[in-house]
Amino acid sequence: MKSVLISILTLIFTAAVMVSAQMPVATGTPDQKGYMIGPGDEVTGKVLGEPQYDFVATVDEDGRIEVPFFDKPVMAKCRSERELRTDIISLLAKYLRDPKISIRVTERKSRPPATIYGEVNKPQEITLMRKATLVEILAVSGGVKDEAGGMIQVFRTRTPLCSDGRDDSDWKVTGGNVTDVPSRMYSLASVKLGKEEANPIIYPGDVIVVQKASPVYITGEVVAPQGIYLKEDGLTLTEAIAKIGGVRREAKTKDIKIYRLKPNSKEREIIAANYDLIKKGEQKDVMLEPYDIIEVDKAKKSIGQTILDVVTGAARAGLSSVTSGLSSSVIY
Repeated sequence: MKSVLISILTLIFTAAVMVSAQMPVATGTPDQKGYMIGPGDEVTGKVLGEPQYDFVATVDEDGRIEVPFFDKPVMAKCRSERELRTDIISLLAKYLRDPKISIRVTERKSRPPATIYGEVNKPQEITLMRKATLVEILAVSGGVKDEAGGMIQVFRTRTPLCSDGRDDSDWKVTGGNVTDVPSRMYSLASVKLGKEEANPIIYPGDVIVVQKASPVYITGEVVAPQGIYLKEDGLTLTEAIAKIGGVRREAKTKDIKIYRLKPNSKEREIIAANYDLIKKGEQKDVMLEPYDIIEVDKAKKSIGQTILDVVTGAARAGLSSVTSGLSSSVIY
């Protein structure tokens, strides 16, 4: 069963989901209490046979609404439509016998959209009509790109409305300033494995950043010089060289240089690696770090190889001079 779950979650990240920007996450099983009303929402109430009691009210900053003929505003914040209807019925009972009333949230403005960007196929804002998890948000965004690194950072820009506070107790700010936005880091590998601790609830206003993998660069006598992204599980020198097709015949494999940034500096140190010894298991492979530059120099030719190149080069030149004056024909 676990292997099936892992396969399903892996497909989520590799297959693009056909959704549009700002598409509400509204499928699945909603919370039992339903949508919780908040400041800015518009609430419409209609009383059967008593239109003078009908109202359209906007929830104020304190979470209250004004209802006709009521002495005091009615608390609507963090109440569902059903709960608010029960409260208003009990108040209307002072004026009407067995009142029949319908309550609807006609405009939902209390919650900003969640935002996801970075190394996803469809960066977007997502309107949350219910609780949604990180895996769901990633799926709606079409999955992660190949350039995605190993970490996902979730910023909590505001305290979730109507939450019990348990999910917010250990959110930490990223810096020493108390005004910084609290955030959490999640391992992409753990998310793909379906681990519960790596699949948090995403609330309105949350900002999700799928971080880009840091590159290393390989240049010189290799088959395909290029940059390679470092994933969460790391990358060794031999793995990196294998990824770009290996070294050329002329490569100086006994002295490959790795230019590495010094901590908190723009200067680089040089690390020498003997590729031949590493392949034989006589030298430890080098674990690459972000922004390493691997330079594979061209090996110096031996005297014998130099003489052979001169001889073969002269022979080719002589043959070319002989054949250059001849006419050409085609036999069909």
